[in-house]
Amino acid sequence: MNKLHTLDYITIIIYMVLMSGIGIFLGRYVKNIGDYFKGGSGISWLAGGISNFMTKFSSFVFVAYAGIAYSDGLVAITLIWSTIFPSILAVFVYAKLWKRAGIISPVEYLETRFNAPIRQIFSWSGVLLKVLDDMLKLYSIGIFVTAASGIPFETAVIFCGLVVAIYTVIGGFWAVIVTDVVQFVILFFSTLILVPLAYHAAGGIAHMQEVIPDNMQFLNGKKGTPFFVFVYYILIIIKYNGNWTFIQRFYSAKTEEDGKKIGWLSAGLFLVFPVIFLFPAVAARVILPELENPEMAYVALCLKLLPEGIMGLMLSAMFAATMSVLSAEYNVTASVLTRDIYQRLFRKNASPKETLWVARLMTLAVGLVVTFGALYVGQFGGAFKANQYLTGIFSIPMIIPVIMGIVFWRPQPWGAIATLVIGIATGIALNLNTQISWEMATFIEIVVCITVFLGSGLVLSKDREYNVRVVEFFKKLAKPAPKVSDADDSPVMTGLMMLYAFAFLVTGTMFIFMGVPSAGNLSGRLAIGSGIICLGAAAVFYRRGSGKSVR
Repeated sequence: MNKLHTLDYITIIIYMVLMSGIGIFLGRYVKNIGDYFKGGSGISWLAGGISNFMTKFSSFVFVAYAGIAYSDGLVAITLIWSTIFPSILAVFVYAKLWKRAGIISPVEYLETRFNAPIRQIFSWSGVLLKVLDDMLKLYSIGIFVTAASGIPFETAVIFCGLVVAIYTVIGGFWAVIVTDVVQFVILFFSTLILVPLAYHAAGGIAHMQEVIPDNMQFLNGKKGTPFFVFVYYILIIIKYNGNWTFIQRFYSAKTEEDGKKIGWLSAGLFLVFPVIFLFPAVAARVILPELENPEMAYVALCLKLLPEGIMGLMLSAMFAATMSVLSAEYNVTASVLTRDIYQRLFRKNASPKETLWVARLMTLAVGLVVTFGALYVGQFGGAFKANQYLTGIFSIPMIIPVIMGIVFWRPQPWGAIATLVIGIATGIALNLNTQISWEMATFIEIVVCITVFLGSGLVLSKDREYNVRVVEFFKKLAKPAPKVSDADDSPVMTGLMMLYAFAFLVTGTMFIFMGVPSAGNLSGRLAIGSGIICLGAAAVFYRRGSGKSVR
């Protein structure tokens, strides 16, 4: 296979500098932890929806799901379409509830809904799970970079992890949102360049159906059995609605209606973009039939089809995918460490300046732990398998009390603890039994956790103080959240528009510059066209920033 060339490395360096610059620039607008962890509750539905999509679409998709697409075909799209339904459920149920809760961290409400110990238990255990999950994501980009460039795996992981930590530490949630939008553009256009190349190299759909007929079905292979798909969909609905970054987008929205729009936009992106992103991996089975490691399908195809410079754009897109996820995860995990652990346990009266410094230090600490932990993920059987068992065993018992506790008022505090303990024990026991499939073990665990949690509400508490607190909390959830004042003409919004203009200018120039050497090929022309579109967007943002800015 080909390796990266000088132009590719130039592209990657420009991208990294751009992302770091955005974080440094936005640091000037962060005045308190409300700004740092929820953007001052002023996130628009468009930016929030794109960010919500990007925080779930890491390079894990290009490694784990691409491996499934290579081995079993279109069933990979079937599986990733499971991400549509959490967003739709959020539209009708959770978007308004998270906004009305008035929180700064996703587990903050647990003390009011249940009690202080439960808030601490779910904070500490949730942080641990998040860190482990982030290690998997960073591991994915590491093996991609190593395969593409020959750079040592350890170097790739450390470099990417530290860059994300730097711009997230400084810029906070604003940096997460803005970089998500820019990274979405890079990811979209880079992948769009690869799709027609893969289509022609594979001989079109008709030829693919002749060569790999089974792979052109949406329910193929072991992961395409109806029961596996059913359980996987239920699992993703639970996991995403309880994902801290998912929750954060809704309580950071400007209004409840914006929160619902975030859900609809996320659902639409999850419906359309998996087809674009995973088609090349399906086609790779025809183009590269002898590939030893299916998880390397995407990088192998890119190295075969993309010319110098364009490959650098694609690798930047891989960085974009993972960095979007990690930056969001670092930020929301630091919010729990700061708000629910540090402030709640150690410094209740900490000044705003102190909590902001602690927030940045917590973000840095999370980034460092994830970076160095990712170096050891390969010992657990690959990205998809490790994520599959981590989610199946631990996520379900930790998430169900969080997402059901804000909907149902009857379940008791002991039910949340029992769900966590019994659920994890059940998951471990079932998965250790080699006679029970992963999907059956996961399904049983889901049923057990829901039964235990809801069953705890059959006998109500006699604690009058607790009952009054819960009643008041649900009265609060029944009332529309107060609207955030419109500040589209504020210095912050003007700065954001100008920042978007600069970011799209750099991105567009980068696409054009890298496309010129290959202008005689389809890939070069597509890159130049993408660059022109980005320059047009830069002009629009500049005009809005010069006059009345619009988020």
